[in-house]
Amino acid sequence: MEQKEWYLEYQIHENRPGLLGEIASLLGMLSINIIMINGVENDRRGMLIRTEDEERLLRLRTILNTMDNISVTKLREPKLRDRLAVRHGRYIERDSDEKKIFRFLRSDLGLLVDFIAELMKKDGHRLIGVRGMPRVGKTESIVAASVCANKRWVFLSSTLLKQTVRSQLAGDEMSDDHVFIIDGIVSTLRASEKHRMLLSDMLRLPTTKVIEHPDIFIRETEYTLDDFHCIIELRNEEGEEITYDIVEPGFSSFDIS
Repeated sequence: MEQKEWYLEYQIHENRPGLLGEIASLLGMLSINIIMINGVENDRRGMLIRTEDEERLLRLRTILNTMDNISVTKLREPKLRDRLAVRHGRYIERDSDEKKIFRFLRSDLGLLVDFIAELMKKDGHRLIGVRGMPRVGKTESIVAASVCANKRWVFLSSTLLKQTVRSQLAGDEMSDDHVFIIDGIVSTLRASEKHRMLLSDMLRLPTTKVIEHPDIFIRETEYTLDDFHCIIELRNEEGEEITYDIVEPGFSSFDIS
C-alpha cells in the first residue's frame, strides 16, 4: 500500500520538557513517519507525516486528544500553505474576504519566492497577479521563483533594467516550460498593437503567466479579477498602501519599476 502524506498541527498550552519527544515516540509506535517539523506561530507546531494506514491517524488523534498540554488544530491532507508553514515556520497571510489574495512583506521574500515557485510547478494555465509599489522586489521575486521552479522566464514587457516590449518570440520560447512575465502598465498603456496581439496569444497558452500591476491590466482589458488564480500583494512594511496615482499617460518607465 502506498504511503500518503498528512499535515498535523497542534496548539501547545504548556511547553514542558519532553513534550515533543513524547509525540515523536507516539508517532513511531504507530509506524507514522515524520517528514518535517517546525513551529508555526502562536505556540503551534506543524508536522508533515506519512503513513499507509489512515486508521492509524484516527488512533493518533484519539490519543493526542487525551493529552492536557496540547490541542489538535489540524489533521488533514497537506495544502500548499501547510507545506510552506512547516518549511518557513509561519503561515502566509490571506485576505479574510477575498481568499485568492495573499499578502507578504519585503522581509518575507524567501517565503514569497517559495510560494510563487510552488504555483509555477503546477501544470496548465495559471494567471498570477502581483501588486506592489515601485522597487519593492516584485520582478526579482518572480525571476527567483522561476529559477526555483526550474522554469525559463520570458519578459513580454518589463521595466526591470530598461523598458522591454516584445512584439514576437523565438520558436523555443513558445513552450509550456516557460513563465511569461508581463508588466500590466507597460503592456496596456505604452505597447504597440503587435505587442497586444502577442500578449493575447500568450495569455491563451497553457502555462504560467505573471502580471505585475494587475489592477491596471484589469482596468485596461477585458480581464477581471475572476480570471486570476491568485493575487499576491508585496509591501515594504505593514499597512503600506498600494496606489497607482503616478500612472498617467506619458509616464516615465522609472516611475513604475
